[in-house]
Amino acid sequence: MKSFKIGGVHPAENKLSAAEPIKVSRLPEVAVYPMGQHIGAPAKPVVNKGDKVKVGTMIAEAGGFVSAPIFSGVSGTVLKIDTVVDASGYAKPAVYIKVEGDDWEESIDRSDKLVTLKEKPELTADEIKDKIKNAGVVGMGGACFPTHVKLCPPPGQVPQWVIINAVECEPYLTADHRLMLEKADEILVGVDLLMKAGNVEKGFIGIEENKPDAIQLLTEKAKASYPKIEIVPLKTKYPQGGEKQLIDAVVGRQVPAPPAIPVNVGAIVQNVGTAFAVYEAVMKNKPLFERVVTVTGKSLAHPSNYLTRMGTPMSLLIEDCGGLPADTGKVIGGGPMMGKALINIDVPICKGSSGVLILNEKEARRGEEQPCIRCAKCVSACPMGLEPYLLATASGKRMWDKVESEDITSCIECGSCQFTCPSHRPLLDNIRMGKQTVMGIIRSRQAK
Repeated sequence: MKSFKIGGVHPAENKLSAAEPIKVSRLPEVAVYPMGQHIGAPAKPVVNKGDKVKVGTMIAEAGGFVSAPIFSGVSGTVLKIDTVVDASGYAKPAVYIKVEGDDWEESIDRSDKLVTLKEKPELTADEIKDKIKNAGVVGMGGACFPTHVKLCPPPGQVPQWVIINAVECEPYLTADHRLMLEKADEILVGVDLLMKAGNVEKGFIGIEENKPDAIQLLTEKAKASYPKIEIVPLKTKYPQGGEKQLIDAVVGRQVPAPPAIPVNVGAIVQNVGTAFAVYEAVMKNKPLFERVVTVTGKSLAHPSNYLTRMGTPMSLLIEDCGGLPADTGKVIGGGPMMGKALINIDVPICKGSSGVLILNEKEARRGEEQPCIRCAKCVSACPMGLEPYLLATASGKRMWDKVESEDITSCIECGSCQFTCPSHRPLLDNIRMGKQTVMGIIRSRQAK
């Protein structure tokens, strides 16, 4: 069974909602849309207080090439343009919309009819990229990198493959798994579109072996209609879904340290949810304004998967799953390894919101920090071949030249080091702080 070669850990899977079909969430009374739902320049509002919008109306335009427009997932009246605290914990500019009915833009094809490239052979690579760009599609795995930018590689870089990340290696999360089971045909069309847009002849979909039903279903459908798309079963190991780890596992190539990117070794990597969003954008004229979100936790009454409009507060989803349990210790936006604790549960669902995880008090409690015992478990676990104990210690001592020379910018912030540390040292916390500082120093140096 294929996997990446360096490091990795095996946290308990806890896929509590894997058997739960996707349900459509109810609409909120007020939907809130932060302007920074992607990597790059924040979007710029194009609506004003009092404006009427429909489902699918653009409410903010891209703020630059590396940016993406934002669309309303509800119909109603713009209440105000203000700020909101998003999942990062910081206040961001946002558009507030009072929900009134559910009126959609007429240009959106709401039928269930599958549309394939065979029916639209006239679509060119540039037309596909333009539709993706104009629909505001970004990476749905959490990084939220604008999809059209990945499909426009730097001069001299020629992609060979499109690799779809259908791994979903984070414990608890099952949104991608359910999407594959319920929208397999649309996903395969989306991959086909990404391949045409990237001018590549081969596509791979990497799926961990703990999803045998998805592997079987997509393998059968790909063999029947998509001979250029190969389903690759992968060993269950975290963080298999990291871009560099996935490329290593699927095609056996290693992406060098930053500023190298996947296309430098011939790969364009997209999340399986992104492939589905691409299908809807290109074939259904549907902008990205909703996504599947897992709401889960051991103490939650009804762990579920919801098709949720962006702008919906997480509190509404938690309420529909039985409410916040009495023994709640933390609420995490995302999964337990790379997600972040929320300061309140009214944080709105955004393009990168893959899950809402409620940890009970026992799970949420950190062990008491002890001195490093030099066991090197963090070194063995690091999928990037770094020395986390050194990076964390040097970051804590503000030794920025040292951590830069030790390749701290290569850290993918997967948390494998902290997960495996028997001394409960906050390795990731310190490394994340050090990485952000060093990247700021590098940017300042480049600007001179």
